[in-house]
Amino acid sequence: MSAPDHEILSVDTPFRGFFRVERYQLRHRRFAGDWSPVIEREIFVRGHAAGILPYDPRLDRVLLVEQFRTAAVVAGRSPWTLEVPAGMIPEGETPDGVALRELEEEAGLKAEELIPLFTFMPSPGGSSETVWLYAALVDLSSAGGLAGVAGEDEDIRIVVLDAEEAIGRLARNEVDNAITIMSLQWLTMNRERLRRR
Repeated sequence: MSAPDHEILSVDTPFRGFFRVERYQLRHRRFAGDWSPVIEREIFVRGHAAGILPYDPRLDRVLLVEQFRTAAVVAGRSPWTLEVPAGMIPEGETPDGVALRELEEEAGLKAEELIPLFTFMPSPGGSSETVWLYAALVDLSSAGGLAGVAGEDEDIRIVVLDAEEAIGRLARNEVDNAITIMSLQWLTMNRERLRRR
């Protein structure tokens, strides 16, 4: 991981569980050209993820999933969050493959078309996670109900909303997770184009 502009001096893992924390001692080249002193940083190593916004341009509806999130409890927020289907990317799988699998597992849908949106780091100051975000053109005419993979402790309620309602929730600050906010912002900018196709 060392390069001409930084040097990793040591790495250890003070915590390993469902996720892990790695502690780095490193230094980096500063903008003035000299080297920083040795700094120590703990990094939350969560793995990488893929998310997908299901959109039906014929019905002008989106699908979101509602599920319980422990981190939201700890943050003092409602633990029932509305999100786009998403999941972690295991070794050997591709981001688009995971997005399509999550679309099927969490929503029971197949994509008519997959549209890459963004690849981003949600919190580069403390986490190594990278997220690949997609939209899927789908048929939502019979979508709904409950879903989830029992072996993964998933308990998911499928929520189909008119696009106007979903975008309205975004405008009213009722959506509180980054990938869903970004997905709905993208839809706001591209919705009319998708409906004309």
